Amino acid sequence: MEWVKKLEDKISLEYIKQELLRTAFSTEKSFFTQLDPRILLAWYGYFAIVPWFIYEHVTLVGYLLFMVILTVIARVSPLILTVLAVGLAGEILLLGFIALLFGGDLSIVAPMFWLSIKLAVISLASVTVFSSINPEKFSDALLRLGAPAQFSFSVAYAYRILPTLLEEFQQIILSYRLRGLAPSKNGVLYFRKIYYYITMLIKSFYPLILNSAKRSRTTVEALEIKGFSYAAKDKRVLRMKTNYLQTSQMDWLFLLLTVCYVVIVHCLQLIL
Repeated sequence: MEWVKKLEDKISLEYIKQELLRTAFSTEKSFFTQLDPRILLAWYGYFAIVPWFIYEHVTLVGYLLFMVILTVIARVSPLILTVLAVGLAGEILLLGFIALLFGGDLSIVAPMFWLSIKLAVISLASVTVFSSINPEKFSDALLRLGAPAQFSFSVAYAYRILPTLLEEFQQIILSYRLRGLAPSKNGVLYFRKIYYYITMLIKSFYPLILNSAKRSRTTVEALEIKGFSYAAKDKRVLRMKTNYLQTSQMDWLFLLLTVCYVVIVHCLQLIL
């Protein structure tokens, strides 16, 4: 099919790599990139926990509309949103199939729909926040909030090593494609080609993990030689490192608008 070929040309390894890096390192400037990361983490904590305890439909729809607007403002990558949508749809279908398999009926559709609304609210809040926080600021915000220095460094290190891992993963896949034999026919619904790519991704995963373990060990040894453990326990060093984090009027205005919107949504639920 022609549309399938166009889709294959557009969704390449290079495109996926660029979108992931743009999302992880928040290179796209937006309103959220100007906010204090501590404020964003506190805001995310509310929308990651509270929706689980809300069962009013009007409130959930109001939360979802709020998250959709903020996702547009944050300029979240279309690739991330597509993966999120496919995941939610797949989860609904899977749970529905399991319920019907064990004797359920169509009455399960409504509860599953509202469960998906909750998951959508939490997922959109996650991608909005974590695609807008710079890795360095994220790590320093965790330090200021009292997280262990080793944990904060692990978060920052994971972000920093991401470009290297993606580049290495791409090289491993390309090497498999050069040495392997792709199927001559696509098969029914492109089954053979899909199976070929899935098999190649699984084979590429193991050498990637092995190389990552070797690189992590080298990094840890280099940090210990430079006195990382001692500096992580020194409050003066931590204060100097995170001294640039300052809240502004924009941060408090954002929190105030969020509180006002949440109050209005809950009031609408009481009225309706």
